Amino acid sequence: MGCADTGIAGGAKAGNSLSASEAVSPSVGTPGEGRNAENKPSGQIEESGEYTSKEDVAAYLSKYGHLPENYITKKEAKALGWVSSEGNLQEAAPGKSIGGDHFGNYEEILPEKDGREYFECDIDSSGGYRGAKRLVYSNDGLTYYTEDHYKTFELLCGEE
Repeated sequence: MGCADTGIAGGAKAGNSLSASEAVSPSVGTPGEGRNAENKPSGQIEESGEYTSKEDVAAYLSKYGHLPENYITKKEAKALGWVSSEGNLQEAAPGKSIGGDHFGNYEEILPEKDGREYFECDIDSSGGYRGAKRLVYSNDGLTYYTEDHYKTFELLCGEE
């Protein structure tokens, strides 16, 4: 089973956590119930749907290879009047979340590979100030979750 099938299951190392100061160690427990943008329990992931939970967005990325329509880049949001320091995304771009921008992996916590690029998107964003939760995903099928703004990562999909 892959991410698209279950919303989380991924490859052999799925569920592993990475941090700058720790070796890879398995996560304990099961993911919480995913919810879509309307705060309804996750179900079938549809290309026309709008999703913000880690499970749903990871499954969407795995299934369709791009973010849901409710995500816009920082550049697109700024063009609509978004000012990060004002937390006005809901006013500037109702229903949208920030995502699709390049993630530099400057601390090299995530595995590097020739040709691999990482991108990021906000998770559980309510349209105000951006929180610490992000998915970081690669152009070759890896998807990681961080709930502490890039300090630690949990592999959700793919094999390193």
